[in-house]
Amino acid sequence: MFVKFLTSAIRISAIFLFGSTGEIITEKSGHLNLGVPGVMSVGAAVGCLSEYYLIKSIGTSVPFLLVLVPLIVTFLAGAAMGALYSFLTVTLRANQNVTGLAMTTFGVGLAGHLINLIKAKMAVIARASKYYTNLFPVDDKLGWFGEIFLSHGILVYLAIIVAVAAQLILNRTRIGLHLRAVGENPATADAAGINVSRYKYLATCIGCGISGLGGLFCIMDYMGGNWDDVHFLEGFGWLSIALVIFTLWRPALAILGSIIFGGLYIASSYISGITFAQIELIKALPYVVTIIVLIVTSILNSKETQPPASLGLNYFREER
Repeated sequence: MFVKFLTSAIRISAIFLFGSTGEIITEKSGHLNLGVPGVMSVGAAVGCLSEYYLIKSIGTSVPFLLVLVPLIVTFLAGAAMGALYSFLTVTLRANQNVTGLAMTTFGVGLAGHLINLIKAKMAVIARASKYYTNLFPVDDKLGWFGEIFLSHGILVYLAIIVAVAAQLILNRTRIGLHLRAVGENPATADAAGINVSRYKYLATCIGCGISGLGGLFCIMDYMGGNWDDVHFLEGFGWLSIALVIFTLWRPALAILGSIIFGGLYIASSYISGITFAQIELIKALPYVVTIIVLIVTSILNSKETQPPASLGLNYFREER
């Protein structure tokens, strides 16, 4: 039972890991994007659309393309949402909180419209979902080790690779140093010759592109290519934002955090004899844990556990 539970927690954790890693990159530039639920919804819808039209064009004879093309298209769709958010908050200096919430509303609505175009043909997309799952077919020969570590689809491993790469880039490269400088004190970074607007645009677009992949994974892997209601992705998006706080803005720590969130989210499925209200209460545990972490880090007031100093604040070069 525990092996099955842990395997399921690792599988669903990819949704949160993509979303939180993308948001961490965005927030490291000093921008708080509350539009992650909308970004994930648009990423899922555009990814499904590309999957459908790709199958319609070439069939299922080239499995590699059936994964690669939607992956690229989904990333670009998320990046486009990030570019829109950046234009509003970096160029036009709109309020980041309001803009993020508007992006969520816009993204969920747009995703609902897009998915309605092919809702009656989701069976076609479901045929391609098998190419997203079980990357290593030898997992059943290795007992519990194979089930826990080798029974997942390609996007689960990609999410872990992206998180590790983000951690290394942020902490070990000049680009990461500049990005963190922009998030901590954009005026000082600007005075040092760093192009603040460019870093904010790139971080937000790349971050949103990564977050969008969480939506694609949710539909094509976790849901098996089926999508009945666009609104269920919103919950995953908000949990991804909460995970950013839980992991103290560290992508590597988000790997473990996403598994914990995934385990808490599915825990109710492994407990018998509980009511619907109790199920919903258990699903709310990740938010409760995040609040506790936020309270503890606020009390400790350590710089390593705090968000970027300029998070949520627009930068006006004229006030430098």
